Amino acid sequence: MLYRIRHTSKYQYSQPVAVCHNLVRLAPRADERQRVVSYRLIVSPEPSDQASREDLFGNRVEYFSIHDAHRGLSLTSMCEVEVAAPPAEPADDPTPWEQVRDRLRRDSAALLDEYRFVFSSTHIPIDQRLRDYAAPAFTPGRPLGEALDALTAQIYKDFEYKSGATTIATTVHESLESRVGVCQDFAHLGIACLRSLGLAARYASGYLRTYPAPGKERLVGADESHAWLSVWSPTAGWLDADPTNNCRPGIDHVTIAIGRDYADICPVQGVVVGGGTPTLSVSVDVAPAERGRG
Repeated sequence: MLYRIRHTSKYQYSQPVAVCHNLVRLAPRADERQRVVSYRLIVSPEPSDQASREDLFGNRVEYFSIHDAHRGLSLTSMCEVEVAAPPAEPADDPTPWEQVRDRLRRDSAALLDEYRFVFSSTHIPIDQRLRDYAAPAFTPGRPLGEALDALTAQIYKDFEYKSGATTIATTVHESLESRVGVCQDFAHLGIACLRSLGLAARYASGYLRTYPAPGKERLVGADESHAWLSVWSPTAGWLDADPTNNCRPGIDHVTIAIGRDYADICPVQGVVVGGGTPTLSVSVDVAPAERGRG
C-alpha cells in the first residue's frame, strides 16, 4: 500500500515569541516493512537555521530555530510511504518466553542493541505489580508470540479508550488504577509489563489509517497519530503489538519513530522565549496514493 501523509501542527501564541529552537521527529522510518518514497518538512515562518541528523534509535531528527519575532508557528510534514503487506503467515516465536528472557541476560554483550530496551526509562517503571498484571498472559513455558497476543488482548479487554482522560504526565501505575487511557498509555503499560518480566520491549509511534463509517466520505485530517509496542524475539526479530486495537500492526500502520518510550520520540520539542499562552491544533491525513502520480 502506498500512502500520502500530511501532518500539520499549528501553534498560536497570545504574545510574540522572540526566538524559538525546535527538534522535530516527523520523518517516516525506512526499514524492511516500509519504503520512504518522498518526505519534506515545511516550516512557517521560515527558519533562520535548519539541520538534520539521525538519533541513537535510527530516527531522523530535524532541528530548526527562528530568530525573528512571531505569534504563530506552522509545521507541515508531507511524505509518501510504501508499506508492505504482512506475510500470509506472520512472523512469530514459539520459544518459551523465559528462554528469551534468559538469553537476553546471558548474551547481553552480543545483544546490546536489544538489551538497552530491557531497563526502566522515563515513562516505564519495572516492578512486581506489573509482573503480576502480566502473569495471566505469561504463564510458565508459554511461547513468546502467544503470550504477547494474550497480553495485548488483556489490555484491550481491561482498559477503556477515552480521549482526554490522560496526559503525557499520567504514569503507568495511574493508568493501571484508572483503567482508562489512549494508545500512548496502553503502549507504555504493555512495555512496562514486558520489561518487568525481563524482556526487551520498545515504543513505536506513527500513523494508523482509519476508515469512514459505511456510506460516509473519508474526512481529510481525521486520521490520528498512533502508538504501539514491540518485543524482541531471537527467531523473528521485533514482534509488533497494538493493544489499543488488539492486533498485530500491519498494512494500516505507518512507523515514524521508535524509542524506549514517548520521551525518546516526541514529534515536536521546543524552547521559546516569550509567547504567553500557546494553543495547538493538529491535523493528520493518511490517504492511499495513486501510483505514478507526483
